[in-house]
Amino acid sequence: MTDATSITVAPLTPSDADEYRRVRLRALAGHPEAFRSDADEEAAKPLQWWNARLAPRAESHTAFFGAWTAARELVGTAGLLFETRRKVCHTAAIIGMYVAPEHAGRGIGARLLDACIDAARADPALEMLYLTVTSTNAGAIRLYERTGFVAYGLEPRSMRLGDRAFDKLMMALPLRAA
Repeated sequence: MTDATSITVAPLTPSDADEYRRVRLRALAGHPEAFRSDADEEAAKPLQWWNARLAPRAESHTAFFGAWTAARELVGTAGLLFETRRKVCHTAAIIGMYVAPEHAGRGIGARLLDACIDAARADPALEMLYLTVTSTNAGAIRLYERTGFVAYGLEPRSMRLGDRAFDKLMMALPLRAA
């Protein structure tokens, strides 16, 4: 059992691609209702794609953070997707939030989320941070609300898994005073 104080949260880089891929595919396969991405589709992507995803922001328009145990096992991830289009380049989105179930409930998700928010706040051009969360994921919604995110809408039937449809709750966090 890992205590959150023995976890290190740090930016992920292309050298972490193998571990990131392992954790990401586990998240997608284990919790398909939580992610719009599909495990089989992402598993088919070449290692080059995974390396590019973790490339520095200037190249990838993303920043990913990982939660590492003292034994150097990646047990959680969260990322920022920075908008590049002119009209929305003042926004970013939290993406790919996941903590392995055996490490859940120890504050690791909050630390990953804080790392993303701190990175977003460090960019003076960013004003708003957005995310979507499956509307039935009460634990994640509570975490986001504790961090200051506020729900502003619902995407009904946003995602389908077989014959089941899932709504996505849309949430926002202002990074600067209006």
